[in-house]
Amino acid sequence: MSEATEPPVIVLVRPQLGENIGKAARAMLNFGLTEMRLVSPRDGWPNPSAGPAASGADIVLDGARVFDSTADAVSDCAHVYATTVRKRGVAKPVVSAEQAAQDIAAQDGRSAILFGPERSGLEASDVALARAILTIPVNPDFSSINLAQAVILCAYEWSRHCDLAMPPREEMLPPAPQAELEGLIDHFEQLLEPKGYFFPKARAEATRMTLRNVLTKPGWNHLEVRTLRGILSSLSRPPKEDRE
Repeated sequence: MSEATEPPVIVLVRPQLGENIGKAARAMLNFGLTEMRLVSPRDGWPNPSAGPAASGADIVLDGARVFDSTADAVSDCAHVYATTVRKRGVAKPVVSAEQAAQDIAAQDGRSAILFGPERSGLEASDVALARAILTIPVNPDFSSINLAQAVILCAYEWSRHCDLAMPPREEMLPPAPQAELEGLIDHFEQLLEPKGYFFPKARAEATRMTLRNVLTKPGWNHLEVRTLRGILSSLSRPPKEDRE
């Protein structure tokens, strides 16, 4: 990625619902995008419905700028992508979200991605401002996706070119040593033997081997082995009422 490359601007053209603006902001911030521009939002701005839907992505909403026209919103951008599933009769290059992200990461100058109104999508006049059409493969019999979904698809592809940290993995304990597993296996056998589990005698060795394989396959850690042995010890004791 070029050192001069800036993250793309997300431009919502004539968005209709505040909730969708908030959800789009949440999708942006999930993948490291913070600059949102709004073109003539139907219900004005700020919109009280956007905040709750953003689920904490306030930095995006607080910095959102409003413009009267799409041309004004992208006036400082050298590369503009219009998201649509159709070309709308405009002869422009068509790229995937993945290809658009690669291009944005490699080229100098600001980039913007346009998203149209929820009901109708971008108008031909909006698409005409773009250098390329950004589209994704969808079911031709059901190609409608909502605004936040469209934003998150593009934001995710952009994030693959950034140094976003993966969520931390839960700390895993090391597998228990073999001696502890042997103790667990012996514990099972001691409880199962008097119950006739290893009958008939001709099959006892094979049954023991199967039991060993079952108990060694998961890779129990020492806490899990202790828990299993505690369960076995409890099951081997007489019921509580018999001990009173």
